[in-house]
Amino acid sequence: MTTSICRASCNVFFGEPLSALLESVSLYLHVPFCRTRCYYCDFNTYAGLLPLREPYVRALLTEIELAGALARTASGRPRRARTIYFGGGTPSLLSVEQIHRLLDACHTAFAVDSEAEISLEANPGSLTGPYLQALRRLGVNRLSLGAQSFDPRLLKLLGRTHSPDDVTRAVREARAAGFSSLNLDLMFGLPEQTMAQWRETLLRALELEPDHLSLYSLIVEEGTPFFTWVQEGRLVPADEDLCAEMYEYADALLQEAGYANYEISNWARPGHECRHNLTYWLNLPYLGLGAGAYSCFGGRRFSNVREPRQYIRLLASRQRPEAESETLSPETQMAETAILALRTARGLHLPSFRERFGLDFWQFVGQRLQRVSEAGLLEYDGSWLRLSKRGRLLGNEVFLCLLPDED
Repeated sequence: MTTSICRASCNVFFGEPLSALLESVSLYLHVPFCRTRCYYCDFNTYAGLLPLREPYVRALLTEIELAGALARTASGRPRRARTIYFGGGTPSLLSVEQIHRLLDACHTAFAVDSEAEISLEANPGSLTGPYLQALRRLGVNRLSLGAQSFDPRLLKLLGRTHSPDDVTRAVREARAAGFSSLNLDLMFGLPEQTMAQWRETLLRALELEPDHLSLYSLIVEEGTPFFTWVQEGRLVPADEDLCAEMYEYADALLQEAGYANYEISNWARPGHECRHNLTYWLNLPYLGLGAGAYSCFGGRRFSNVREPRQYIRLLASRQRPEAESETLSPETQMAETAILALRTARGLHLPSFRERFGLDFWQFVGQRLQRVSEAGLLEYDGSWLRLSKRGRLLGNEVFLCLLPDED
């Protein structure tokens, strides 16, 4: 392999050799508790189980220990961890002391980078200045706030319990506490949402000068109140053309404001791309810890039991809470690596693909991309393959072509 290709690969992957990143992990800690459950949410979350927080944390501490032992290197050393992400649910419902214990456990079981990105999702309506200051002292250095909208009526429609003013206050207190990397989650394509409301939400968000924005189009999932209400005719899903218009408007506005659209749903100021989520999009190893969490490590994809009480019971007897496991074929790993990379603005780095799998990408894909390429959904410049502007709106058409044939 030429020196220039190696150097290009290092630049793509956080300035490090691909081989080093494949030997590291990212850690995801799932906190499934919520005070109330939003009407659109189909994540593994639960309202009414707050008394289980302490036994759940104790179970999570045990799983971190077991996962650290499982992930040790061939020489018996703790596996390097580059990022830690507290997701949910509402991780900010845990006490500072509980988060402290969890982070200590991660540092004991893994070789956590001294400059690791440590993220925590939070509900803007329940944060206080002292809590945020304590999180910073623990080493949490990235905060993700579930703002969703700056329209009070739409927040109520979603089942959110915070107000637009809560978001503004939370951002100011986070900055005062020393958070220099802050994300806002926003949703578009909501029932009854107008372009004017979406424009106002984006402008209100930009006034707060976040470092990162994640914009998600609502998907009405079966099993949620929203799904039931759509079936009953009480809610009308947003028009697909309007959703596309909202996305394109947001992309233009945010790029003009200095945010790069580095992944289909994510925009960031330079240097503030979410390193943990890039782990997923570059198909690097990660360990998911907690009820219902997913992992991809050692050539397997596996997940934990979903119900928190069952999770607690298993770990009380030091049993691993694994519920499902799948061994990933080389073809599946290659397809998923390509699909996930094509979600990013840079796209798929073809020399890195060959370095990783020992096979040229075009040999792997054959003629499967010919139709979508002729339709103008892809761009190719020799070393990189990426979605075109039109392809970013029709990405699933490309991704389906990359999936391996089923036997």
